[in-house]
Amino acid sequence: MAKLTKKMKARVNIDTDKVYTLADALKLLREHTSKKFDESLDVAVKLGVDVTKADQNIRFMISLPNGTGKTTRVAVITADKAKEAKDAGADVIGGEELIDKIAGGQIDFDRVIATPDMMPKMAKVARVLGPKGMMPNPKLGTVTNNIADAVKTAKAGQIELRAEKKGIVHAGAGKMSFDDKKLIENVDAIVDALKKAKPASAKGQYMRGISVSTTQGPGLRIAI
Repeated sequence: MAKLTKKMKARVNIDTDKVYTLADALKLLREHTSKKFDESLDVAVKLGVDVTKADQNIRFMISLPNGTGKTTRVAVITADKAKEAKDAGADVIGGEELIDKIAGGQIDFDRVIATPDMMPKMAKVARVLGPKGMMPNPKLGTVTNNIADAVKTAKAGQIELRAEKKGIVHAGAGKMSFDDKKLIENVDAIVDALKKAKPASAKGQYMRGISVSTTQGPGLRIAI
């Protein structure tokens, strides 16, 4: 008989069909978290939206009240704001030469911020950054002349909420080393932001389901 993995054992010991309070779900998940590394708490929210319709294509940034627990490497593409970017804590800074490196597949960052004047030149890396969700976008605040604020916000624990296929939003809500209070505040911030972003054209039930899981653990449904 094949050896049960940690995730499989968790599924055996946890009722994944039950709907839990967030506090109870966290208690169960903590019993099955890895002792070898600090797992993340992931949230999945099913929304009643049709992402093929432009007015229901939810995508925006929020700052979690307690951060993500992750170190975000930020790249800034600019012609004349390199010092501002460096002073704000950007990890990678450059102009056209950085765009060429990205086009060649050299990506050692998590977020890209660009000044508006560089956007025409960014077209050559749209196919590289786009699928990774890292293409700068004015609506997300990642195309801006206010480089300092953008870098500091990204470093402080800002995350993107984006409805994918079937209207599901996936987001990281922090690390399991966070106490319950911080994790609950982060999850509440995600849910509240999505509720406020409900499109006027969305019909029927909007918040259709929420589940939480750890990096290696099972998904648990929680009460809306």
